[in-house]
Amino acid sequence: MTPIEYIGPIPQKKKRKPVLGGWVILLMSGLFVSYFAWPTFADYVKTQQDVATEDKASVLISQLVGSERFGDRLAGAALQRTQVPSSYDGAYYTISYPMGDVPEGKGVGADVLVRSYRGVGIDLQQLVHEDMRENFRLYPQLWGQKETDTNIDHRRIPNLQRFFVRNGLEIPVSRIPSDYHVGDLVAWRLPNGDTHIGIVVPGPGSRYEERWVVHNQGEGTQWDNALLDHEIVGHYRFGK
Repeated sequence: MTPIEYIGPIPQKKKRKPVLGGWVILLMSGLFVSYFAWPTFADYVKTQQDVATEDKASVLISQLVGSERFGDRLAGAALQRTQVPSSYDGAYYTISYPMGDVPEGKGVGADVLVRSYRGVGIDLQQLVHEDMRENFRLYPQLWGQKETDTNIDHRRIPNLQRFFVRNGLEIPVSRIPSDYHVGDLVAWRLPNGDTHIGIVVPGPGSRYEERWVVHNQGEGTQWDNALLDHEIVGHYRFGK
């Protein structure tokens, strides 16, 4: 009897199951990704936990205002300004002299400095006026004035910069945060060409060693991680 030829599919060898199941491979992949991603994720969580809040400001203020170091006390006074509701207002006001101030809750970046220095017993309005009165032509001639004006001179950042250079200690500009001490003053050039100014303070919580700033850039007095946000054009250390 003639055998019948087999014309079906070629028989296949039975595949062996992998020694490592799919779930094991997935587990190992997850561990691999977690190992490399965890530091970044942990840093992110830490950053989100240590944001600037009024409570953290209060804790920091209590640590700074009693310090023997002038820069710490100035930073504490600056942080106190963040707890006062405020807006940005660059309007000209007629104010008293000395110790004159624009209405509470209003002001610009320079007013943050003026109020913070008054918190440690220094009246920049009077100091700037007295130096400008004796050296008027050595100050920026940008506003067409023929004489000093106690209402506005100390509220203009170029005047403050000139005063700090003449009477304080000008520090080299740097993009290295550790070159800035708590209580230092920083001036920036904004993208629109305006000059801005603020006070260096510690960061919140576990970010204490970071260099943050207190300033008013249009949204009221803020405690921000903004030291390197713009071009730095001035670095000063003025005080007792």
